[in-house]
Amino acid sequence: MIAALRFLIPLLVILTVVYVCLSLYSRNVRRGKLEARWREKGMTGDRDAFVRRGLKRYDASFRRKLILGVYVVPLGLIGLLIYVTNFM
Repeated sequence: MIAALRFLIPLLVILTVVYVCLSLYSRNVRRGKLEARWREKGMTGDRDAFVRRGLKRYDASFRRKLILGVYVVPLGLIGLLIYVTNFM
């Protein structure tokens, strides 16, 4: 069990760094798409408010929650591997 913790703690640190980087990148891409849409449509009004509303909707979207797969997939595969190795 101690060996697993020695492996999992650095893994969680690495996965957290990957999650933060991926979240920031994804949010930046969404912001760019919203600003491009603003320019393409030739909208008038407050562009910053339009982008804020779009990012607020993005924060509540399913796509944003899919980024949590960065934690779920590797840890699930490791758990499955440990289970198969020890109990099958």
